Amino acid sequence: MLNTLLVIAVGFLPSLIFLWVIRKTHLRSRLRLRQAAMNFPSVQGRENVRSVEGDRYYLEGVGYLIGDISCKFNARSGYIRCAVNPDGPCNGCRHYEHKELAGSKKSF
Repeated sequence: MLNTLLVIAVGFLPSLIFLWVIRKTHLRSRLRLRQAAMNFPSVQGRENVRSVEGDRYYLEGVGYLIGDISCKFNARSGYIRCAVNPDGPCNGCRHYEHKELAGSKKSF
């Protein structure tokens, strides 16, 4: 009986050691990631954040939009202005092309 228990214990020992090593490795990598996140300069994290509040407006039935809606290249999105100049600004953009709106067509 004792021999059987000894064989079972020896059989499970490598997998238990492997699980213990894996757990220690995961804990160590989490600690390193946490330390790297704490040491990361906060200035670099804010570089890609841009203020769109200046030219952001609400269009009923569509939602929030940014940019000039009368431009041909406007994306009609709350996240990007257009494909040509996504970061903006729309004022003075050299790619601006006026688009005929549905309500502004002239009838002769």
